[in-house]
Amino acid sequence: MTERPQEWVGAWSEKRAALSPARVGLVDAATGTEYTYADLDRRANRCARLLAERGVSLDSVEDGDPTDSAGGRVAVVSRNRPAYVDLFFATAKTGGVLAPLSHRLAPPELAELLDAVDPELLVVEEPFADLAAAATAADARAGDCPILSLPVDGESTWDTYESALPEDDGEFDGPTVAPGDPHLFLHTGGSTGTPKETVISHESVVWNSVNTITAWGLRDDDVTPMVFPMFHTGGWNVLTVPLFHMGGQVVIDREFDPGQILGVVEDRSATVLVAVPAVLRMMVEHDRWEGTDLSSLRLVKSGGGPCRQSVMEAWWDRGVDLSQGYGLTECGPNNFAMPDDWPREKAHTVGVANVHVDARVVDDDGREVPTGEIGELELRSPHAAAGYWRAPAETAETFGEWVSTGDLARVDAEGYVSIEGRKKNMFVSGGENVYPAEVEDAVADHPAVADVVVIPVPDEQWGQVGKAVVELAAGVDESDLSLPALRELLDSRLARFKHPRRLAFVDELPTSGPSKIDRDAVEAEFGE
Repeated sequence: MTERPQEWVGAWSEKRAALSPARVGLVDAATGTEYTYADLDRRANRCARLLAERGVSLDSVEDGDPTDSAGGRVAVVSRNRPAYVDLFFATAKTGGVLAPLSHRLAPPELAELLDAVDPELLVVEEPFADLAAAATAADARAGDCPILSLPVDGESTWDTYESALPEDDGEFDGPTVAPGDPHLFLHTGGSTGTPKETVISHESVVWNSVNTITAWGLRDDDVTPMVFPMFHTGGWNVLTVPLFHMGGQVVIDREFDPGQILGVVEDRSATVLVAVPAVLRMMVEHDRWEGTDLSSLRLVKSGGGPCRQSVMEAWWDRGVDLSQGYGLTECGPNNFAMPDDWPREKAHTVGVANVHVDARVVDDDGREVPTGEIGELELRSPHAAAGYWRAPAETAETFGEWVSTGDLARVDAEGYVSIEGRKKNMFVSGGENVYPAEVEDAVADHPAVADVVVIPVPDEQWGQVGKAVVELAAGVDESDLSLPALRELLDSRLARFKHPRRLAFVDELPTSGPSKIDRDAVEAEFGE
């Protein structure tokens, strides 16, 4: 037998196709098309040949710096489509790098990312043709990059991706890949300035998958609607890659609304769901909520911010074991899990560290703080990213033996970790530290509040005080909520210095990334 090269993620589609060729791995809800694992590998082989022709190939960094050297890159500006999955497996087969880029960026921002990524090929879904054209026109190097279109309703600005694919879908003879070779560039969800590209190696992808499978008990018969965009780490590493690893089924669509997600859960007997708190809340509030059969769901996780107690209770009341998770692009989206038979009084936590994750909470000098005290959360895991692409100063600040998350946390006596908010969001009022997440969780218990962000504003007496920016619940108006009413609610729960002293209302809180509240936008508008 001829010795095969070590391909890491590049071998997955072929090996999964050999193990379960007829099993459906991907469903495109937009078209109703189902793809078996044999289909996915054939598509990946065709795509790999296309990428090899375009120079999206290996440039091993085994003895170099993965944050400064990587294989050929293919950039994508698209909503979730089957071609994204082709490109994921195909770049892995060729030893290249997949760089998904957000279609929500402005042209100058996209131009900066294209300049940083410097792709050999750009794939653009047709609704974003004008965005891509404006971005490439603004950047000389990107302007020379060939572009392929993913058409919508038959319209295409450039040659189409499908027409460019070679016919040969047989086994692709890929190169030997080192575990540290980059496979994904995933940009951070920064809302000011241009996001940084985080370098995710083959080894990191594998270890994140192993961590997720072992911590959450994923199975080969699991089915999930993928509600995160594939330009986000959630679109790949939360569930898509682990389920492909196991041979499960992932359902994608161009856009998912809460009613559609409920429909997929019932129609496909979905077993696993991970979403941000806002989506979970909107599902609870949707007209289909009461009538949807949720009995197939055995694991539902909330991530991307604190989930309100009232939302969690609504899911529990339906017999669904909803709990909170925690992750970040720089160190995998899956770092904690709830122990078996976890008590409901621990629902505000993200659980305990996964098998292949170490966690600690440190002070500003890097010393671990005592149990129960707040400090910065640091993580250590083989699924950590290598660093930021061509950003040595930022890489040195965040990465080392431990990854500095920038999040504040505390660990209780049983080892459960609570996330107390972003380090940069903490403010001082009258000499006392105030952690907005704690205040927001309490304010959200008021029946008039759908969601809330607490920001610091200047105050002559106390230096800074909290201002609650509230999105009201359906059917109520501003007269249903006042500062005295909030004080009455909070008196038995929070020290007085933590109480918001100002109040503002919005029809809808702004979001960035996958429906995550954009705190910077709130502060820019309502800070004083």
